[in-house]
Amino acid sequence: MNILVLNCGSSSAKYKLIEVKANRTLAEGGVEKIGLPDAFIKLKLTDGSKLEIPLDITDHHGAIKAILDALTHPGHGCIKSFTEIDAVGHRVVHGGERFSKSVRITDEVKAMIRECYAIAPLHNPVNMMGIEAIDKVLPGVPQVAVFDTAFHQTMPPRAYMYPLPMKYYTDDHVRRYGFHGTSHRYVSRRVCDLLGVRREDQKIICCHIGNGASITAVQGGKSIDTTMGLTPVEGLMMGTRAGDVDPGAIFFLMEKYGYTAKQMSDIINKQSGMLGVTGLSSDMREVMAAVAAGDERAQLALEMYEHRILKTIGAYAAEMNGVDIIAFTGGVGENQTDTREAVCRQLAFIGVTFDPAANERTVRGAEGVISGPDSRVKVVVVPTDEELMIARDTEAIVEGREITD
Repeated sequence: MNILVLNCGSSSAKYKLIEVKANRTLAEGGVEKIGLPDAFIKLKLTDGSKLEIPLDITDHHGAIKAILDALTHPGHGCIKSFTEIDAVGHRVVHGGERFSKSVRITDEVKAMIRECYAIAPLHNPVNMMGIEAIDKVLPGVPQVAVFDTAFHQTMPPRAYMYPLPMKYYTDDHVRRYGFHGTSHRYVSRRVCDLLGVRREDQKIICCHIGNGASITAVQGGKSIDTTMGLTPVEGLMMGTRAGDVDPGAIFFLMEKYGYTAKQMSDIINKQSGMLGVTGLSSDMREVMAAVAAGDERAQLALEMYEHRILKTIGAYAAEMNGVDIIAFTGGVGENQTDTREAVCRQLAFIGVTFDPAANERTVRGAEGVISGPDSRVKVVVVPTDEELMIARDTEAIVEGREITD
């Protein structure tokens, strides 16, 4: 079965066409700058090279049509017609408390996704654009929604509740939801397969560290705590997101400078984190280059970034009364060897020993154990594959099989 996986952002639409049973990616790429005059589609070709083609499109409907045209193109396409696409799986960021598993998209499901617009205004509306575009371009093709928040619906109330007046939970559903759930679900499964252990027996700390970053405590195969909250801005320091900040500091700045809620949201989501502290970039590669050049603000930002990762690992080890596996994933987690080493070197107190040689060679898509052979806690790098997880869920639902975690 060929599954088209779509991940729609505000001005982009990424895709993969996956033959699930063969675990084979047939095509991948994405449309960028939707609605702008310099929009383009970027394709990854079978030989590993990339091709960019300018587009004249105004919305996500045009972007989806461009993706389908690329898939069926006689020169660089991989299928002859749209009929070879058996189903479409969509990444949907927020499912609220309504969805604890992936679901086939119906009118009722669409209505529930729209109900989450208020708590996910940057994500759910554009996810819905992708769904509606497929409705128009591929009518009748089954569609499945896979929610970032679903994996975290197993958190106990003590972990997801905020200490606010209860009416804000009962009336407005204000609570911690968590995100990156599809990634944490995939990595916590894959790391156990690599180590040959049963996930149900393991205490895992899964570190999805990238431009967006979150850490999840996985015990017995279930998420029991995670760093992101009602929105993806809570928790760790990220590329442009602030992470945890005293709310009093937010109110102070709003009152002093007269910021509106929208302006403050833009500051903590798009102007903070590594970018805000360094004043240079949100890209860790550029930050590390600045550190090497002696930039003091870049050095401070790096130390802050690593400090929060370390602090969270320690907290989750305490929460689970121990840890068996620490997994690193995401762009930084998979490739930034210095950050992994800086964190792991300070985890000797929980039994981590570190293998520098293994750490240095585990980059650019490689899986591997980077802890020493005598380490009581296994530290493993696992490149995430959210698209494969979405494709597997989509196939299972279309075939009428139960989804298993």
